[in-house]
Amino acid sequence: MAGNFAYLNARDLKFIIKEWLPTEQVFAYPQFADYYSKEDVDSVLDPCLKMAKELIEPTNEDGDSNPVKFENGKITLPPSFGPLFHKLQEEGWGTSNIDESEDAMVLPHILQSAVWEMFCAANPTFGPYIILTSGAAGLIQTFGDEKLKEMFLPKMMDGTWSGTMCLTEPTAGSDVGDILSKAYSTDHPRIFKIKGNKIFITGGDNDFTENVIHLYLARVEGAVGGTKGISLFVVPKYWVNEDGTLEDNDVQTTGVEHKMGQHGSATASLSMGENNNCRGWLLGINPLENEGKGEGMAQMFQMMNGARMETGHAALSCMANAFYNARDYCKERVQGRPLTNPKGDRVTIINHEDIKRTLMLGKAHVEAIRAMMYKVYMAFDVRHHDPDPAKREAANDLIEVSTPICKAYPTDEAWWLIGEAIQAYGGYGYCEEYPVAQIARDVKIYSIWEGTNFIQSLDLIGRKWLLKKGAAFAGFIQEMRDFYEANKDANSQAPENEIDLTLGKEFACLGKALDAYTEIQMAIGGYFGQKKYSMMPLYSRRILTATSQLFAGYCILDQAVLAAKKAEEVGPDHYDYNFYVGKVLAAKYYLRNVVPNVWAVAEIVKDGDRSAIDVPLEAFDY
Repeated sequence: MAGNFAYLNARDLKFIIKEWLPTEQVFAYPQFADYYSKEDVDSVLDPCLKMAKELIEPTNEDGDSNPVKFENGKITLPPSFGPLFHKLQEEGWGTSNIDESEDAMVLPHILQSAVWEMFCAANPTFGPYIILTSGAAGLIQTFGDEKLKEMFLPKMMDGTWSGTMCLTEPTAGSDVGDILSKAYSTDHPRIFKIKGNKIFITGGDNDFTENVIHLYLARVEGAVGGTKGISLFVVPKYWVNEDGTLEDNDVQTTGVEHKMGQHGSATASLSMGENNNCRGWLLGINPLENEGKGEGMAQMFQMMNGARMETGHAALSCMANAFYNARDYCKERVQGRPLTNPKGDRVTIINHEDIKRTLMLGKAHVEAIRAMMYKVYMAFDVRHHDPDPAKREAANDLIEVSTPICKAYPTDEAWWLIGEAIQAYGGYGYCEEYPVAQIARDVKIYSIWEGTNFIQSLDLIGRKWLLKKGAAFAGFIQEMRDFYEANKDANSQAPENEIDLTLGKEFACLGKALDAYTEIQMAIGGYFGQKKYSMMPLYSRRILTATSQLFAGYCILDQAVLAAKKAEEVGPDHYDYNFYVGKVLAAKYYLRNVVPNVWAVAEIVKDGDRSAIDVPLEAFDY
């Protein structure tokens, strides 16, 4: 039972793709027009929901009870992972979905994301094996020459080979510019000898593919220091000869981490060039021909930014699955009597006020975060396929501004929200026989992966606020402001004794939050003007949370405007009525219980408390 996939349906995902977002423009792009339309969404999502339950969910418990093993230099994975990897690849749910050729039959990004949300919820530990292979193949597809594409992509696309991203080293984690891995020139202008060590490499080795293709950061001997001198190399576990045969490439797995969760995911330590015989193909320009400057970090950010989105998405899927499991338990568990009828019959706990509040806490966060993420996922389709340069640029601005938000906010909130799901179970939630305990263990890594959330907050304030001299972020805020101005006066009273579906108070909250956010930006600007630079990193994580709550609040409120109209149209006897009512009430809860944190953060930032900076280091000894 510990690996239970509890999505009962894909109704909210269908609402997003078929009703809320203007995805008809995506389905009209030439890449998709002959294959998909809005009418096909159900025929994609419903079988995938069934596949998640029947095919993927059983591997989750296998991954937790049969963790990765490392013995005699070899890795052993949970027995079910290899067959699942190849099954998904064979059926088109793997690396082939990044194929950019004009005739490739791939899903729109937004629809593919909905599929992967369900797959990840069914087994969050498994997803990185395919996602990282896709990311590594994508880098070769974007930056490799034809020779490298022919050498690596076919077997990565069909799952014969897997892929990774190799950044972190024992002495350099977030400060990637201090890596020690070196690359040395050879007689071949594109092939370099590689020497170095990497740690925390997700999917760094496995026992179900014939080769592992590492996208490896190293500094060419003679390049400049820091991130500017780093280059990116394709370093296969087994060297690929001209005739396609494989030979040892002096890549050794030296160990695996024993983690709190994600037990089926191989987090490996790797040694390259121990015997001075590790080779890699350079992607991009040789830094020795470019004033010592490499292109590695800029190239790797293509994969990292995609991975940041997927990390946030994985946290969302875990959070959703935790609350769906809690909902099912609370509908069955009989305990206590209503406070309003203490002599009445015992009831299932979902009838108790605090349990309903707990479940609404989860529902509101899941739907708000899902709304903001899928709005950004649609922008990926627009950026890649729209013929209008202005639309592509606007989509790119949204993606750039939103990436740290979509990575950090879901991964920060998931940890404590899943704790609330555990609380709903009472004592059983703390037992491994029930699924939320494992989900909590699995989800915590996401706030650390792909740049800690503090790094994301520095990116938001230090880069995204200033992108295009501030114009990109100003446009991001202005869209929310325009939505508020267009709807703020639409407030009618609900009929007596009926559920209130009006949204006047919620728009007032959004307007107050927008004003408060301006105050946050002004306060940080004021600190910089006073050269109080340390105030920005002191408050940056809370500002990122406030930014996310503002954006997510706007998105779920936009959904609520539509859902309220739909509820009125279909009426209480329609099978979809409660879905639409639930959407509106989730938005009400989020705007009135979560979004007020935006103006709370504004007051904290303006207050300028320095106690965390001024405290002597010795004070932590007591």
